[in-house]
Amino acid sequence: MNFLARFYGSSIGKKWIVALTGLVLVGYVIGHLIGNLQIFAGPDKINAYAAFLHSIPGPLWVVRAFLILCFVLHIVTTIKLAVANRAARAQRYAYSASTELKPAKKTMLLGGLVVLSFVIFHLAHFTARVTDERFHHLPKGEYDVHSMVILGFQNPLVAGFYILAIFFLSMHLSHGFQSVLQTLGVQSEKVRRPVTIGGQALAWLIFVGYVAVPVAVLTRQLQVIP
Repeated sequence: MNFLARFYGSSIGKKWIVALTGLVLVGYVIGHLIGNLQIFAGPDKINAYAAFLHSIPGPLWVVRAFLILCFVLHIVTTIKLAVANRAARAQRYAYSASTELKPAKKTMLLGGLVVLSFVIFHLAHFTARVTDERFHHLPKGEYDVHSMVILGFQNPLVAGFYILAIFFLSMHLSHGFQSVLQTLGVQSEKVRRPVTIGGQALAWLIFVGYVAVPVAVLTRQLQVIP
């Protein structure tokens, strides 16, 4: 227990926690995307997927609890690192080093707040289903995820907020892969360059995949099937 406390209390320990929880969350983001894209295979496919998940509530809640723990740890530890880094600066210069940072890094805080706000709304919208009364009167019952997603994204404000949040998430991911390499102490340019480029490509593939659903709804390529 003392070892864990000392590990978390150290700067390198916090960086490892941010890196490892970030990798867990990236895995979830990819898995969730694969599930979401089943909407293009028709209502039966994605509704069966949702029904299967709800048929195993025990394991589902274990996974949810683990993801929530990782999410909270990632946010809290990132904030602690940011505060510690700011406090460690002995003085500020007229020319701030932040002007040299890439856009992805400069928008980390703002993007993180947008993504956090979106996660809360997204859970209230599709999981708790407290933001749209139509979800309680779906023709195919509780697991009519196909209709629920389409009805939800028919609202341009909801779709726009979703797209904005996914954009910031992708910015966060594109910078996060570089941060993980730095945390792991990878110095070789032969490793850093392909992993960085591959990470950025993956981040924007994730963006395209997630955004494809609300765009298809707004352009009426996806519609509720009676």
